[in-house]
Amino acid sequence: MSNIEHVLTALRRPKLLIRAARHGVETYNRSAMLRRLLRTDSIPGSEVVLERLVDQEAQLEDARQGAGAKYSFERHIELLVAIMAEARLLPRNAKT
Repeated sequence: MSNIEHVLTALRRPKLLIRAARHGVETYNRSAMLRRLLRTDSIPGSEVVLERLVDQEAQLEDARQGAGAKYSFERHIELLVAIMAEARLLPRNAKT
């Protein structure tokens, strides 16, 4: 299991955030969303993207738990949508 897969497996968030993000995965537009979230025109591979998204999400989670003024519920959901969708693009380890 890669480091990013371990991080994703250990990720625990409130049910409301997860439910909202699951609905967003259905309409995920990789190009548009990643350009906005990563603030870049060139989109790297899924594993690199996930590392960046997870870092941003962790900062938002800290703000959420600390009731920080910089917390944005909408951005948090967007990040979780992107993380869920990008995780689906990771190659699966075949167990034989």
